[in-house]
Amino acid sequence: MNDKHSYDTAMNQARSMVYKLLSSLFAKELDHQLLHELTSPQAQAFFTQLASEPKFADDVTTLTSVLNKLNTDKALLELAADYCGLFLVGTKHSASPYASLYTHQTNDNADEVLLFGEQHQQMLNYLQQSQLQVQSAFPEPADHIAVILAYVAHQCGISDDATQLKFISQYLNSWLAKFSDKVKAADSGHFYSALASLTQSWVTADCEALAHTN
Repeated sequence: MNDKHSYDTAMNQARSMVYKLLSSLFAKELDHQLLHELTSPQAQAFFTQLASEPKFADDVTTLTSVLNKLNTDKALLELAADYCGLFLVGTKHSASPYASLYTHQTNDNADEVLLFGEQHQQMLNYLQQSQLQVQSAFPEPADHIAVILAYVAHQCGISDDATQLKFISQYLNSWLAKFSDKVKAADSGHFYSALASLTQSWVTADCEALAHTN
């Protein structure tokens, strides 16, 4: 069994779901539709299952606690403001979500120099090879964390473990610790700190699991 369908296992489907979830939360501010999806019985069951792993439990509990309290427009707007302040404004007190800024930091103007640079082009190449593209409604460099997470979600069911491990190690695990630290330092709330921490913990654990299967 060496065709791509042999990788479409229950485990890889579950892994893909986690990567899709993380990607969706980094891609944009929470709106009513996404909130409805994330507080549905199916999503709650998924979160419960994810929290059954002790290393993810605290962060998942924080995320679900915040989600369950977003019952007014004001609360949703406040969380949207947190997202904007962290990921959209691009100041030294934010946590820019672009891989380039953590893998090739060379000077104080790295944000300006490296956006849409080498890392962006490398990700575009990967997307094109998989016949994927960044949606026009998402005008961000391809090395945005949401794009990379979505690409990994896609690869879960079609690539072997060694290929996935190589990509995740280079394009995610190599810089997530720095990114997570920036989010925690800049986040005025708890939601995105927990999201960044969960993403780092998940990717680290996933890399370890993939390594053990080779």
